Amino acid sequence: MTDAATLPENPLLAPTGIPSFASFRPEHVVPGVEAMLEDLGTTLDRIEADAAPTWEGVVVPIERMGDRLSFVWGQIGHLMSVQNTPELRKAHEEVQPKVIELSMRLGQSRVLHDRLEELQQGDVWSDLDEGQQRAVECLLRDARLSGVALDGEAKERFNQLQMELAEISTRFNNNILDSTKAFQLDLTEKAEVDGLPASLLALAAQAAEDENASAEEGPWRITMEMPSFRPFMQHSRRRDLREKVFKAFFARASEGDFDNSEIIRELLRKKRETAKILGYQTWAEVSLASKMAPNVEAVDKLMEELRVVSRPAAIKDLEDLAAFARAAGAPEADELEQWDMLFWAERVREDRFDFTNEDLRPYFPLPKVLEGLFSLSNRLFGIQVRAAQGEVETWHSDVAYHVIQNEAGERIASFFLDPYSRPADKRPGAWMNDCLGRSKWAAAEGEAVRLPVAYLICNFTPPIEGEPALLTFEEVTTLFHEFGHGLQHMLTQIDEGLVSGIENVDWDAVELASQFMENWCYHEPTLMGMTAHKTTGEPLPKELFEKILAARTFREGSGMLRQLHFGMIDLELYHRYDPDGEETPEDVKRRIEERTFVSKPYEGDRFLCAFGHIFGGGYSAGYYSYKWAEVLSADAFAAFEEAGLDNEAEVAKIGRHYANTILGLGGSRPPMEVFKAFRGREPSTEALLRHSGLV
Repeated sequence: MTDAATLPENPLLAPTGIPSFASFRPEHVVPGVEAMLEDLGTTLDRIEADAAPTWEGVVVPIERMGDRLSFVWGQIGHLMSVQNTPELRKAHEEVQPKVIELSMRLGQSRVLHDRLEELQQGDVWSDLDEGQQRAVECLLRDARLSGVALDGEAKERFNQLQMELAEISTRFNNNILDSTKAFQLDLTEKAEVDGLPASLLALAAQAAEDENASAEEGPWRITMEMPSFRPFMQHSRRRDLREKVFKAFFARASEGDFDNSEIIRELLRKKRETAKILGYQTWAEVSLASKMAPNVEAVDKLMEELRVVSRPAAIKDLEDLAAFARAAGAPEADELEQWDMLFWAERVREDRFDFTNEDLRPYFPLPKVLEGLFSLSNRLFGIQVRAAQGEVETWHSDVAYHVIQNEAGERIASFFLDPYSRPADKRPGAWMNDCLGRSKWAAAEGEAVRLPVAYLICNFTPPIEGEPALLTFEEVTTLFHEFGHGLQHMLTQIDEGLVSGIENVDWDAVELASQFMENWCYHEPTLMGMTAHKTTGEPLPKELFEKILAARTFREGSGMLRQLHFGMIDLELYHRYDPDGEETPEDVKRRIEERTFVSKPYEGDRFLCAFGHIFGGGYSAGYYSYKWAEVLSADAFAAFEEAGLDNEAEVAKIGRHYANTILGLGGSRPPMEVFKAFRGREPSTEALLRHSGLV
């Protein structure tokens, strides 16, 4: 039972508005969620009794229920990612089955499904606009995939599997977080940090938790967080330490208390069984039922086309590394190991293009990069972004809050930016998620529409020794990428919450808007406009920009082959692999390596155990989406190239058209129709291969 005395102060029970994060405590979870579920259960009873086959009679009540569930449960899921604590985990674990039970009851409601079908087949169907019709179609599809047609033992088993899969995914992600923060390499001798850049030395000294630590004298702590791991692998001259760190990274969540090995097989088995109950042969078929790609064969075809093009380039990349290492007199040149690749790739890049990441970092203070990003968004889409710190509560002092205004100065959206790595309680990686979606049915009293709010989460190198955070160029492109996702959520022009923003945008099209924004990091005026040296304030020298541009396609064959490697493993595991057979997921990985590796694989590589995208996130049988959408994004950017990137009037014109179609239409139309509305034709792979330097 919930404690009624605690409910008025519980921020989870606020009727609407932006969550009160500073007021939130883990002890709010159980009473807050239970009160919400009790209310929604009663509401569902009433809706099923009164539902009519009209938009207001069935669709609006479904949206309002789903929105309330997302508002409460979404806050908790968000905090599990950015402020994970044992207390929050325990509370989450206690109520998660109850949330899933209510979600399944809503998704499997025969009454609501029948009213939706009656609406689709009735006389009023033609009165609905295109977006409303698509919302109904998506609801019917989701009901089918939620098991609405199931009865008896099949339904009971399906529901049990949904409970178990949710628990497994949560456990998988927690194991990654715990194993990542469990590793640390403490260094005390200067010989052990030979070759490391000043920025990493400062970060490592800060991580050492020693009040006497300094970048110059140490001690230094290397962790599995990307701002520490990646530059260490790129620059450490101690091959033995690179090997140690590499092996630890690729053993994450594969042993001891945090072992995900058996979880993977269990998850694959349960998803295969779920698919069979729904009438599909494999989980990949279930996954693609709500995606842009028509079938597995179409995905296989695209990935094989790209593999055939990228593999020869990757072979040449490896030959270049070996030749350079040999010329440098490195004993490992004749048999490079995986822990050598980033190190020698960085040496080749420095030699070929005559610059290092450390040469660039002082020019990219985060405040200046944000200024440039917001300026670009103004040029392209006519929006103004302004800081609004203090307007709302945040979950950490690092978090910044911004609002977005249109050309008339009206507020149309807002977002939280949580930029820095926090290994103790924040999940690695970068992502965008929706806090609130645009909806006229969820608007507060007196408002025409509820405005969208986004979470933009990154894990950048934090500020060191009182300086502003200085980003690597890769971190700059990551910021642009996540902001692109945010723009699609925030610049939607659709008021129906079920198809506004990123809602019901097919998963393999959702990366279009994010990858599109990355292209602008290679446009000279845009890049120059977001640089200012940390001490002189001078913009990036032109010669450095030209080197960045020249290096854009450096090892692109290897990079593309690596992404295809992940996508092919994902599809193989969820489509052709038999989890009850003798072959293990590791065997599958090794089979795929024969087609996607040009270098010697590391036998102890257990990266599958930390492959959160496909086992702990939403990319199961969908990792190919990155490449599928990259075709779309490159072709979309080509529209600006064809007009001339420095033709401000044309760029603004096409930018408004992009905003009105790709960003504005959200999920109100199928993604191919949205793309054709922008481009005037279906997408082509030509622009992607050109940008990649592979044609």
